[in-house]
Amino acid sequence: MTVRVFLGYDEREAVAMHVCASSILRRASKPVSFTFLAANQLVADYVETHVPGSGLIKDGYAPSNRFIFSRFLVPYLCGFEGFALFLDGDMIVKDDIVNLWRLRDPSKAVQVVKHDYRTRHSTKYFGQRNEDYPRKMWSSVVLWNCGHPRNKRLYPDFVQQADGAFLHRFQWLDDDQIGALPPDWNWLVDEYDHNDDARLLHYTIGGPYLGDYSHCDHAEDWRSEFKTMVLPHAQQD
Repeated sequence: MTVRVFLGYDEREAVAMHVCASSILRRASKPVSFTFLAANQLVADYVETHVPGSGLIKDGYAPSNRFIFSRFLVPYLCGFEGFALFLDGDMIVKDDIVNLWRLRDPSKAVQVVKHDYRTRHSTKYFGQRNEDYPRKMWSSVVLWNCGHPRNKRLYPDFVQQADGAFLHRFQWLDDDQIGALPPDWNWLVDEYDHNDDARLLHYTIGGPYLGDYSHCDHAEDWRSEFKTMVLPHAQQD
């Protein structure tokens, strides 16, 4: 068994994605394969057309990061076969990723944490507006059933032409095809209360790798992961 993981990559916060990958690797009890959703590596398949003013951005889905829409290409990139996980890059995983992988349900097209909250912050990292909208943050952790028939429409041209709200609300699916994951597999730092038992911490407002958020909740969890990742190099210096 190999756990397929796709991580969102944004060069402005690349360190976050690498720390996320490290946090997964050092706890995983089974092999893990990583694919990094970097825009420059997708140009042969996908051209990002979701830009402000295009008519494709609605209800707060402006491109806040470089992978905000390419995450919907995961089934296509997997040849519409098997299962795969997508995670935003601004996360750390504090449990064995296999425990999340074991929750996959063949009867569902996707499985997500079904957040239902109102944000505590009107702005987030890089000064972006942070607005409330239906199914907010559902698409930040997705357990994809890549072979589900309803996901087989997610070709690059379909994703390019669909507006943001349609994609992030999973509106190509019926509601009963969207399975639920436990909330502790996508715990929203600084939106939810402190939780030492969270299995996945999501620094959605901004992580401690950004100066304005150096003292955010769970900052020490992230710093501990970073130090663990770089310590051998630091010792050589």
